[in-house]
Amino acid sequence: MLLGLFMVMVLLSPPAHAASGEGFSPFQAGSARLSLMFGGGTAFNQNYSILGVGAGYYVADGVEAGFDAALWSGNHPNITEAGPQLRVILNATGVLKPYVGVFYRRTAIEGYRDTDTVGGRTGLYILTGGNAYFGVGLAGDVHLNCDRTVYSSCTEAYPELFVALQF
Repeated sequence: MLLGLFMVMVLLSPPAHAASGEGFSPFQAGSARLSLMFGGGTAFNQNYSILGVGAGYYVADGVEAGFDAALWSGNHPNITEAGPQLRVILNATGVLKPYVGVFYRRTAIEGYRDTDTVGGRTGLYILTGGNAYFGVGLAGDVHLNCDRTVYSSCTEAYPELFVALQF
């Protein structure tokens, strides 16, 4: 399904165009990001479907301030997550763009007290030649007020795979 979404975005994205003699970059100051996230996760020994949305704005070339939110559904208790993030895309030549980032997330779990999480991520963006791009990376986080009845571990590491559209 992710591959299908990626192919649709690549086909629908407008062609890249030159700006001041240099190749167009979706990570230029003033650009914006909108993203949808589909996935799955496990909590409380149950499987959940995860649907998320995100938005970001490039406050400087290669520096994105954003906000992401996700809803875990399909089981109980209900889980929602939301929080800001900051990403820096390194200015590498070619279609591969390394990135690093930090984030804060507030998680609300039905019937439990809210939890706070901080984390970081790193990975590669792969430009498609238009305003869409594919990303692959690794994220890790620490639950600040970790409740061992909720989390089996107070630290986590997980892969990230995504498609984004810049405008």
